[in-house]
Amino acid sequence: DYYTGRKIINHQIYQELCEEVCEDKRNIASVNSQNLATGFFPKYRLVSQKMQINEEPEDLQIIRDPTEWRNCLKEFKTYDFYHTYDYHMLSKKPGEDAVLIRYRKDGTIIALPLIIRGIPNTELSDATSVYGYAGPLVKGPITNSISSSFQNSLKAYCLEKNIISIFSRLNPYIPNQAEALQAMGKIEVLGKVVNMDIQQDLEISRANYSKSTKSRVNKARKQCYTKLAESEEDIKLFVEIYNENMRRLSAGSDYFFDFDYFFKFFKSTDFKTDVILVNHNETHEAIAGSMFVKTNGIVQFHLSGTKDDFLHIAPARVFLDEMRIIATQQEYKYFNLGGGLGGNEDSLFEFKASFSKDFKDFKVWKYIVDPAAYDELCKSLDKSLIEEKVGYFPLYRAN
Repeated sequence: DYYTGRKIINHQIYQELCEEVCEDKRNIASVNSQNLATGFFPKYRLVSQKMQINEEPEDLQIIRDPTEWRNCLKEFKTYDFYHTYDYHMLSKKPGEDAVLIRYRKDGTIIALPLIIRGIPNTELSDATSVYGYAGPLVKGPITNSISSSFQNSLKAYCLEKNIISIFSRLNPYIPNQAEALQAMGKIEVLGKVVNMDIQQDLEISRANYSKSTKSRVNKARKQCYTKLAESEEDIKLFVEIYNENMRRLSAGSDYFFDFDYFFKFFKSTDFKTDVILVNHNETHEAIAGSMFVKTNGIVQFHLSGTKDDFLHIAPARVFLDEMRIIATQQEYKYFNLGGGLGGNEDSLFEFKASFSKDFKDFKVWKYIVDPAAYDELCKSLDKSLIEEKVGYFPLYRAN
């Protein structure tokens, strides 16, 4: 048996306090031995207790409103442009739902941005991250209790909305992401990304270049000059160069964007976008260009391209070298060049690694919310495809 003890020392003052805090005094009965043993005690604290409860939001809140989204991000010391409202609006496809899931408990806040999408020919959905480096933002301590509670709240929400799996790329510059997700699914290291240490002096960071890259930067700088895009016409020049580059690489449709996509980047107030054009000294023609997105001390190398006829000059090295100088002068902390395609240490990775050997792990998070539904969807796949796509997640989307 579990007991509590209740005793009123001064009945008159107790009754007066109850009447004072109660909006409807008719609901405050005179204190007697019968009603003392039941209900909230002491009753004059009931209103203040309700106020405390109402001031605290529910553990899990789903945010879609742009103002609420931006206000939520401001609660964190660091976030990247991949977490912002504007980038999610630019990234989501028709029929998809961009949300910021905010969890709050015992002084800890976790904010997880996701894009929720329907699974074809079913009434089910799954969730994924935007292209780039997202993952959760964390403020406050992550205890086992908090992690477990966050998992339970997130899982309950997903099951209610028929979301059977979650995939998210993580951000190597945001702390405590693995700790927040430790009780859910698994985190895998897919490869490395290259960070250029722009907290060093310019001479020191340039000394980290490979011998070949130093030489090619010097040669290219003698033939070219750089220019920051300032007008709509400049953006159009960059888009033309980027699209030509993607066609040469036979890139998939997901790598092509309309002009409005780039222009909204340039105009967004959620982050700052620098487009650096590399122009030829003699003709003043724009021969290469790149988008760099800057947020909270982090510079991200986003999209770039070089015209086919000028690949031999290697102007891509020039715009990376130029952003290194700009970001250092503006006192940014990190300059992420990214990694190879799919996290592989391929020729793209080797190109980036020629600028710096400061590598950071590129991690992804995979979480199966409803194993039974997940396995049922995977049954329709050919065994040969399952063997070929080992590690692909979610596997039922391997087609």
